Amino acid sequence: QSHLVESGGGLVQPGGSLRVSCGASRFTLDEYTIGWFRQAPGKEREGVSCIKYGGGSLNYADSVKGRFTISRDNAKNTVLLQMNSLKPEDTATYYCAAVKLKWYYGDTCLGADEYDYWGQGTQVTVSS
Repeated sequence: QSHLVESGGGLVQPGGSLRVSCGASRFTLDEYTIGWFRQAPGKEREGVSCIKYGGGSLNYADSVKGRFTISRDNAKNTVLLQMNSLKPEDTATYYCAAVKLKWYYGDTCLGADEYDYWGQGTQVTVSS
């Protein structure tokens, strides 16, 4: 059973917006650095964004900078990824991942190997 659950994926037209959420029932997400990753068919998993436990530090892949925003909603024990100006190349399964009380500066936090817990993913399709 996955510790993390993603939701909010779906079909959206190019230029549109979508927000995906990462939730957990067994632990407090604010104690965990959270990463968002995506994987398209036939491609390697790519780090999209990450946010430090407790907030305050975050990072984005160059491919999504200025379009995606990661944030925490501690009242709901969730981490959100707001995706704007979506492009067909953003189409992928989006996963969230968590690691407790660790932070990795720079692009290291976008590395999948740094995370201990993973969700099962939510599909995002950008198409007209």
